[in-house]
Amino acid sequence: MVFRGWLMWAPASAPVLVVFGLLFGLALVWQAGRLLHRLWWRPRRLEKALRARGLRGSSYRFLTGDLAEESRRRKEAWARPLPLRCHDIAPRIKPFLHDTLGEHGKQRQPCITWFGPTPEVNITDPELAKVVLSNKFGHLERVRFKEVSKLLSQGLTYHEGEKWVKHRRIINPAFQLEKLKLMLPAFSACCEELISRWIGSIGCDGSYEVDCWPELKSLTGDVISRTAFGSSYLEGRRVFELQAEQFERAMKCMQKISIPGYMSLPIENNRKMHQINKEIESILRGIIGKKMQAMKEGESTKDDLLGILLESNTKHMEENGQSSQGLTMKDIVEECKLFYFAGAETTSVLLTWAMLLLSMHPEWQDRAREEILGLFRKNKPDYEGLSRLKIVTMILYEVLRLYPPFIEIGRKTYKEMEIGGVTYPAGVSIKIPVLFIHHDPDTWGSDVHEFKPERFSEGISKASKDPGAFLPFGWGPRICIGQNFALLEAKMALCLILQRLEFELAPSYTHAPHTMVTLHPMHGAQIKVRAI
Repeated sequence: MVFRGWLMWAPASAPVLVVFGLLFGLALVWQAGRLLHRLWWRPRRLEKALRARGLRGSSYRFLTGDLAEESRRRKEAWARPLPLRCHDIAPRIKPFLHDTLGEHGKQRQPCITWFGPTPEVNITDPELAKVVLSNKFGHLERVRFKEVSKLLSQGLTYHEGEKWVKHRRIINPAFQLEKLKLMLPAFSACCEELISRWIGSIGCDGSYEVDCWPELKSLTGDVISRTAFGSSYLEGRRVFELQAEQFERAMKCMQKISIPGYMSLPIENNRKMHQINKEIESILRGIIGKKMQAMKEGESTKDDLLGILLESNTKHMEENGQSSQGLTMKDIVEECKLFYFAGAETTSVLLTWAMLLLSMHPEWQDRAREEILGLFRKNKPDYEGLSRLKIVTMILYEVLRLYPPFIEIGRKTYKEMEIGGVTYPAGVSIKIPVLFIHHDPDTWGSDVHEFKPERFSEGISKASKDPGAFLPFGWGPRICIGQNFALLEAKMALCLILQRLEFELAPSYTHAPHTMVTLHPMHGAQIKVRAI
């Protein structure tokens, strides 16, 4: 009976099974075709087009591009620390790109490298770099790792076109100098806590050895927590801790995201990043909700970044007559996440290298201290005095030149465009290797690898042969909106530290700069401080 029933069923269902099998097979073939196109046909087509336009560089290797070779070379370079006071760091930081540019990028010619299946055209000519960053024709967009960005921040730096214009317009009031002046008390309060802790740890020999890298990261996290969230500082501190962990986990993914679907794999690191992101967003929504309620009750909003941002957003919506024209709650959450990622990280990197370089070059530490004491004595610095600092400013610029926090800037062509007489097809990544531009002897002179703040004595425009060769904060319409915040915070921190402390390299310090996203000391930044 069972066999007869099957015979009666089989003829009717067989066509359905055949159709289902065909559809499933077609779907597999279609997906395989998409992968093959992405990982082989498209890269080969782009490589052929670029070489036809006269560009040279490395050849495409299936799937990984230059990632495997770059990883191998970087591992070898990072195994060997640099001599103390050696600032020729590019061969250690990006050894593969350093050698590729030496072989194929002579006379500042753009050259090709590969990030997985994506061709990267590296442009080291400052004039061409300015053309790319100005993006006059609107044919370039930022390079975005979308899956990672979702878990770090999809704030201002993530957006393009009209959405970017709207976000920039609404956020801009928070970073105007008049607003930043109001945040100086928060800057100084956080710095004084750090200095008091260091002085309190000085031993009987009159010195205290400290790894200032985590200390300065904590300092800038405290600063951004206070200046962004005001009375919600403690909750903001928790966000900073979570963002720091999220950043570290994201770095583990950066060398693997060329693998299709990698961020969707249910591995432990990916699951943990999603959990952290949910907690961050939950805390931020609570802080934002409390701030919005306080604003409704008439509380002043002029003393922290979030309050200024919400006030600017409300004004924007009133001027445009509809709530849809403003930032949504999700938009504001993402901008708050960016406050931490961009604000705290950039300034902590700048301050860390400033402390290390002033330890390596004590004559400049003495000159900076003399200027600071001449202006402020032992009093708390004010904005007018900070703006008159010449030697300290020169030092910070030279630190940013030799050790830029972000060593490259990326753009991507989404349609065909011409740069410097070369027409690039859509789908090409355009990289501006800031570190290599900052270390170019043709631009900065034969002393390019020496720490010489005096090169900035007449300002940025006269420090090199090309006024567009100094790019620590980018250039053009998308120049970093927080650069004044970072420099003002760094000046305040250096002033307060140099007023009360002198410092030198600790014997345990190893000079080993390295980078994943920002440039920092691989084995810490150990210094010895003494009270004065």
